[in-house]
Amino acid sequence: MATRKSVSSQRITLDYNNCLAEAVGKEHGLRPTELDRIERLTPKIAEKLATQRKNGKLPYRDLPYQDDMVASVLASARAKQGQFDNVVVLGIGGSALGTIAVHTACAHPFYNLLADKDRKGPRLFVMDNVDAAQFGALADMLDFRRTLFITISKSGSTAETMTQFLICRQKQIDTLGQKKHAENMIVITDREKGYLRPIAQQEGYETFPVPDGVGGRFSVFSAVGLLPLALTGVDIKNLLAGAALMDGSCKEPRLRRNPAFMSAAIQILFYNRKKPMSVMMPYSQALRDVADWYRQLWAESLGKVRKAGSREENVGPTPIKALGVTDQHSQVQLYREGPNDKIFTLLGVENFGRELPIPEAFEDVAGVGYLGGHTMNELMEAERRATAYALVKSQRPNVTISLPAVNEFTVGQLLYMMEVQTSFAGELMKINAYDQPGVEEGKVATYALMGRKGFAEAKKEIKALKSSKKFII
Repeated sequence: MATRKSVSSQRITLDYNNCLAEAVGKEHGLRPTELDRIERLTPKIAEKLATQRKNGKLPYRDLPYQDDMVASVLASARAKQGQFDNVVVLGIGGSALGTIAVHTACAHPFYNLLADKDRKGPRLFVMDNVDAAQFGALADMLDFRRTLFITISKSGSTAETMTQFLICRQKQIDTLGQKKHAENMIVITDREKGYLRPIAQQEGYETFPVPDGVGGRFSVFSAVGLLPLALTGVDIKNLLAGAALMDGSCKEPRLRRNPAFMSAAIQILFYNRKKPMSVMMPYSQALRDVADWYRQLWAESLGKVRKAGSREENVGPTPIKALGVTDQHSQVQLYREGPNDKIFTLLGVENFGRELPIPEAFEDVAGVGYLGGHTMNELMEAERRATAYALVKSQRPNVTISLPAVNEFTVGQLLYMMEVQTSFAGELMKINAYDQPGVEEGKVATYALMGRKGFAEAKKEIKALKSSKKFII
C-alpha cells in the first residue's frame, strides 16, 4: 500500500506564475484583483457543484469509486487472457479519445510492435474514423479468430460506429459462424435504451453499461475506457486512485487551493480578455494524446450558444493541441510573434523513467560539442523551460502542469482535474457544459444522406443547397 509520503511525491502541480502581471506585464497578465473576484465566487460555485453531485447530476465525479464496475471489468479481462492477439475498439469521439490518451501515456511507446511475450496483453487498435482505406487495411491484417471487438455507442445510432460494427460483425460471422462470433464481440452501450442494447441481447454479446448521465467526453473512467485499457495491461486501479486523489483536491472551496478551479479561472479570465485560444503543449511524447482528448473536452463542453437577455451570443475558447519539442519548430514562431490571443498550458515531466546520456564527441565544434556529458532528459527539460521563458519574454501568458512521472496514478489525476476544470469553467461562463446540441445538425444531415427513415425532409433541404460551377475552380 502506498504511504502518505509516496502519494505526496506523486501529486501533480499547477504553476501559474507565468500568467501573472508581474511576469508578462499588466496588459497581458492577470492582476491579483482579477483572481480575487473569482475567489469570491468560488465558494458558491463549489457548493453548487457539490449539490449537483449529491443529486446525481454530475455522475462522472463518482466514477473513481465504482468498485463493482471495476471488478466486473477486471474479471472480464482476466477471463480473456491468452485468447486474443488484438483488441479493436469501434467508437468515435469520447468513446475513443480517452482510451487513446491513457494507453499512449501508460503503455510502452511502441506497444503494438512488441513481441507477444513482452506485451502486457493483445495489440490495441482504436478505430475512430470511417476512412475506407484505413479501416479496410486493418481488416486485411487481422486474424478475426484472434481478434476481440469492443463496440461503444450509448445510443446505438452513431452512424460511424455502427457502420464499423456491421462490417466487423459480418467478417466475424464469415470466419467463425453465426453462433460462435459472439465470443469475439463486446458491446458498451446504454443500460436499457438505444438501438444497440436489443442487438446485443439478440446476438448474445457480453455487455457493459455507459453510465447514465455521463457524456462520452467524461467517460474515460467508466467501462468505456477501463475495459480496453485493462485488456491491454494498463493498471486501471491506479488510474482511478489518481483520479480519487485529485477529487479530494477538487472539493476544496478556496480558489487558490484548488488546481482545477484555478486552472479554469485562468482560462476563462483570459478568454474574457480577448485571448480565446487555449494551447496545450505536452513536453512528453507519452502525453501527446492527452492534448487531443483535452481538445474534445474543452471544445464540445464550452463552445455554445449562450442567451444574453433577448439575444444569443456564440461563446467558447478554442482548444489547440501542440507537442513539445516538435512544435517549437513549427508553431512557436506564431505563438511568440503572431497575435497575442492565446493562453498556453505546458505539461512537464520530472522523471521519464529512463535516462539517455549524450556521448561526448566533437568538443572542438561549438555547435555540437556542448551537448556531450548531458542527457536527453536534460535537453527536454531545458526545451520546456526555454519555451516558457520565451513566451514570457513575448508577454504570452502560460501555466505549467508538472507530473512527477507519467504513470496511471498521475495521468488519472491530470484527466480528472481537466474534467472538473471544465465543470467550473461552464459555471463561470453560465452555460451547460454537458450537452452538445451543435453536433446534432451534422448527425441529422448524415442520416438523411444515408437514407435513414424519417429524415426525408432534411434530405430535401440538403439537396436544395445551390452550388454554382461559376465558383468552382
